[in-house]
Amino acid sequence: MIKNSALLDIQSLTEAAECLRLLAHPHRLQIIQLLLFKGDFSVNDLAAECNLSQPTTSEHLNLMQRCGFLKKTAEEEGRTVKYSVAEPHLKDLMGCIQRRFS
Repeated sequence: MIKNSALLDIQSLTEAAECLRLLAHPHRLQIIQLLLFKGDFSVNDLAAECNLSQPTTSEHLNLMQRCGFLKKTAEEEGRTVKYSVAEPHLKDLMGCIQRRFS
């Protein structure tokens, strides 16, 4: 149970709802799951793993990056960009989802 002192104000709840709305997509959850449990991926590797086109995958990644869920890192040669999870609480959220729906 949440204590009254821990209740969030409406602005914080609005921001939370926006973040949850952005995540409420099966392919985005699949991408988060892959990044959390299998490590960093390039756009092309994620597209292949999720059976999506590269442009669609890029769109999903860009949305989640703008929200602060993901970060980009360049490989040493600078040509390959890989994505990883930037928001550590996504692991808890995915854990809840896996426990509930597995």
